Amino acid sequence: MKQLMLGNQAFARGLYEAGCSVVSSYPGTPSTEVTEEAAKYDEIYCEWAPNEKVAMEVAFGASLAGKRSFCGMKHVGLNVAADPLFTCSYTGVNAGLVICVADDPGMHSSQNEQDSRHYAESAKVPMLEPADSAETCDFVKKAYEISEQFDTPVIVKMCTRIAHSQSLVDTQERILPKMPAYEKNASKYVMMPANAIRRHPFVEERTRKLTEYAESCDLNRVEMGDTKLGVITSSTSYQYVKEVFGEQASILKLGMVYPLPEKLILDFAAKVDKVVIVEELDAVIENHCRKLGLEVTGKELFPIEGEFSQNLIAEKLGVRAVKVSGLEENLPNRPPVMCAGCPHRGLFYTLSKNHCRVLGDIGCYTLGAVAPLNAMDMTLCMGASVSAIHGFNKALGEESEGNTVAVIGDSTFMHSGMTGLANIAYNQSNSTIIILDNSITGMTGHQQNPTTGYNIKGDPAGKIDLESLCRSMGIERVVVIDPYDLQQCDKVIKEELAAKEPSVIISRRPCALLKYVKAKPALHVDENKCVGCKACMRLGCPAISMKNGKAVIDTTLCVGCDVCRQLCKCGALQTGEVQE
Repeated sequence: MKQLMLGNQAFARGLYEAGCSVVSSYPGTPSTEVTEEAAKYDEIYCEWAPNEKVAMEVAFGASLAGKRSFCGMKHVGLNVAADPLFTCSYTGVNAGLVICVADDPGMHSSQNEQDSRHYAESAKVPMLEPADSAETCDFVKKAYEISEQFDTPVIVKMCTRIAHSQSLVDTQERILPKMPAYEKNASKYVMMPANAIRRHPFVEERTRKLTEYAESCDLNRVEMGDTKLGVITSSTSYQYVKEVFGEQASILKLGMVYPLPEKLILDFAAKVDKVVIVEELDAVIENHCRKLGLEVTGKELFPIEGEFSQNLIAEKLGVRAVKVSGLEENLPNRPPVMCAGCPHRGLFYTLSKNHCRVLGDIGCYTLGAVAPLNAMDMTLCMGASVSAIHGFNKALGEESEGNTVAVIGDSTFMHSGMTGLANIAYNQSNSTIIILDNSITGMTGHQQNPTTGYNIKGDPAGKIDLESLCRSMGIERVVVIDPYDLQQCDKVIKEELAAKEPSVIISRRPCALLKYVKAKPALHVDENKCVGCKACMRLGCPAISMKNGKAVIDTTLCVGCDVCRQLCKCGALQTGEVQE
């Protein structure tokens, strides 16, 4: 049956049809929906892991036990999972192990723009790259076959456009192939040096066999058209090239991007007058072609950063631009902001008012860095705020201890903040950590985490108590505050910064967008009392604006959090019915 599916939905369908049994992932845009969709199939056990390293190790364990398994993550998550990835390349698998990594060209929701193809080459594991939803479903099933045929984990690389665009998928029934039982094999799976040394030649031989496989497999295909121009491409770039040229160029579409074929590329190049490489981000295919001795055109024409488009390719190759309907370019800028009623807003306002240095982390609270709050000095990667403040305060001592804090979300703290806090407790820096506990993983769309008490399906699960956890790690000063209470925030932050020992502040208030959080009646403005001082505007709440010199509250956005009313010295912001 044909169904219109998002790429991520099609990925999950491929897992189902391939007989995958165990899924463990950490949410990260643009990969999140793969696991959310897989969780809708009762035949697959699915979970959110605390981080990507754990997820990959869980998937490896399931593979070792003889069940097809999967873990998913975004590109920066693969950095976290690199440790098990490189070694399970040596061990190989028992049942098939498939890994999804979703790149984010254009950095729509990411702190960098890395190209995950380098991981496949470095870890020496095959990587497939689909170009639409139908291929995604098919490639996932093919990935399991390759995994078991060549005794290797297989990476399927997605990107934002493939993950979040729709196309037709011809769905099939679920097939459960006969899987091998677990048998102890220490020489294969115990990666102590003597065994690892013997496994390395296997990895190199496997790569040679996979290269031979890439020469004739149906993952790579040649589409001959006009031979004046030959384009070698993959993923979304293939779709753009087809839209620009149609049959006016010959195309070698690569669905297996590591290892890359050699003879196939040389034979294709011999049939065309000119070879152009069209690939987003780094020159991976281009460099491979140059090593084969080919004269190709690539990054001297196309940028090494950002997303491509039909018009970019048309412009760079000197053909008529493709007419693509879209929004006008002169639309006003609309930067992202924290939602109305966001529990983080009051806390960041207090930090900004007190001129605190704030070492930030990865989450929706990173928006505390933008105007008008401007309340963040650094954001690096998951968990780095807690580790960095320790180094910052060790470097500067009393000069920084009294006005520097680290902020980190509850999910991010479970992901990789705990080890940083353990370092603070062990090596004793006078550091103040603020855990922003909004009772959910907010940035990626409300996924559960180990502190919420619910699993991926919303069923009751083990719940980690943050206060007890921090105390058990050696932090004696642990205090909980309500970020809607500005006076309490101000008092506690000043007290903890003044203390001469490590401390943790837990800023606890559920995300305003959670379904169980009921909004209070919206506030309104008494125009007779409003003097237009704009004190309420310092919060950056999207529900508040100015009109004719007076504050205005959008009642469709306001959730009645009451934070703005605490700033109004004139009493102009009021609850209750509007007085005519």
